[in-house]
Amino acid sequence: MRVHVVGLASTQDVAANRTAAVEAVLEAADDGAHLVVLPEYAACFDPRGVTVRAEALDGPFVTALREAAVQSGVVVIAGLVVAGAGPADPPANVVVAVGPQGLLGTYHKVHLYDAFGQHESDRFAAGDPAAAPLVVDVDGLRVGVMTCYDLRFPESARRLVDAGATVIAVPAAWASGQDKVKHWRILLRARAIEDTVYVLGAAMQGRGVAGAPMVVDPLGVVLADPGRDPGERSATGGEGRQVAVADLDPAQVEAVRGRNPSLVNRRYTVVPRV
Repeated sequence: MRVHVVGLASTQDVAANRTAAVEAVLEAADDGAHLVVLPEYAACFDPRGVTVRAEALDGPFVTALREAAVQSGVVVIAGLVVAGAGPADPPANVVVAVGPQGLLGTYHKVHLYDAFGQHESDRFAAGDPAAAPLVVDVDGLRVGVMTCYDLRFPESARRLVDAGATVIAVPAAWASGQDKVKHWRILLRARAIEDTVYVLGAAMQGRGVAGAPMVVDPLGVVLADPGRDPGERSATGGEGRQVAVADLDPAQVEAVRGRNPSLVNRRYTVVPRV
């Protein structure tokens, strides 16, 4: 399965963001991709976190992704802010999975980013930790979905693996700061190694965010990282799109799990704390 993991540089121009997202999907399809992963907040991004626009799941952004998926035949995973059910209800930080058959599922971010001086829970409603994990079938692999700050919680990835995931997609707008690029790269590799899965990290580009899109294999080997930088500097500028492209093989997951049966040997389970 070929994947395109895309680092967009979304802004508050929602029409331009939709265009960029659709272009990324169609370019990926032209390259033979079966799966495209776009960042958290792909529909609209403000690094200050104060004016991100909410949409409905049948709004312009998801509709554009669905149309692109039908046209291209690929599955697309992307983040957006979804309006609350009522006028007084807070919006939610949501990742959608869409395919040629329509909306495949949604994931409402469980771990809101209340860390490193930020407080995402002031703006959004957290997802239910007991809700069923989002795992979708794509070309012989099972792709589980979490987002951004969830990456710092290994039990989130393990719960997806318990639901059958052989790939974990991580759309993110990884906030910049001291050592944050190092954290991004290390945590993506750690989740791959401990869960013997492929990990796809789609990092937002632009001001206020860090990291680059990455693809990591079940042994923790980095297969694609267009932002590799010996100085590990945060990506705090630049408006260009970055794409990590790799071919994933279900047989690789099976082979690694055969040599390293850590999932079988484990002695603890993951139980949501509600």
